[in-house]
Amino acid sequence: MNNTRVALVAITKHGTAIANHLAPQIPECEVVVSAKQAEFLGDFVNPRHIYQGALSAQIAELFSRYDQLVFLVSLGAVVRLIAPHLKSKDEDPGVLVIDDAAAFVIPVLSGHVGGANAYAEKIATLLGATAVLTTASDVGKTIPVDILGRELGWLVEAPKINITRVSADVVNEQLIAFVQETGSRAWWTRPTPLPSNIHLFERFEDVDTGRYKSILWVTQREVAPELWQQLEERLVVYRPPLEQV
Repeated sequence: MNNTRVALVAITKHGTAIANHLAPQIPECEVVVSAKQAEFLGDFVNPRHIYQGALSAQIAELFSRYDQLVFLVSLGAVVRLIAPHLKSKDEDPGVLVIDDAAAFVIPVLSGHVGGANAYAEKIATLLGATAVLTTASDVGKTIPVDILGRELGWLVEAPKINITRVSADVVNEQLIAFVQETGSRAWWTRPTPLPSNIHLFERFEDVDTGRYKSILWVTQREVAPELWQQLEERLVVYRPPLEQV
């Protein structure tokens, strides 16, 4: 996350106090405050952006400029602020909210693809707070289909509908075949055991495709169009970097 562009946005005295505590611990963040709150900023070395007028007028620029937007603002207010600017989970930044007591860190938008869940856990650790994760794969401590292996450089190869359908099968504890023919074995990073509905295989040919609801396949093999069609919306393929082969 060292290259992550982060905005720490505060509009109240309480929020600015939390920013003063957090900013020195997050070198990649820029503190964004209104001119009214600027006098309460500490003397930390992080860059700062001081704006005039309403925060709502800053949202478009914040969306285009940062990867993670951490708001020290109420959740309801943030929802109303960002609503007109939402595009898709592939484009929107991660959006997080920290409550006024710095007790909870809540990923609001782009939890998986945008990285807000992971960033919420990082900030919660710094604050001694609780990260409130609501995405099913995180709550259920199972495989995040859409971002599996991302930190290892894996690329997902599947239609979006496949990712949606397979993700639902994973979190609903359907039988899942996980076939790994290549790539790093360090893809399971949770402290909990792999869920029992995930069965591991080393070759695709060993899988009884009629038994398993969905298949996750880590491979460098070409997948024939006929196989995609045969498995309909039940297959997601991952392509590790060649150096992992």
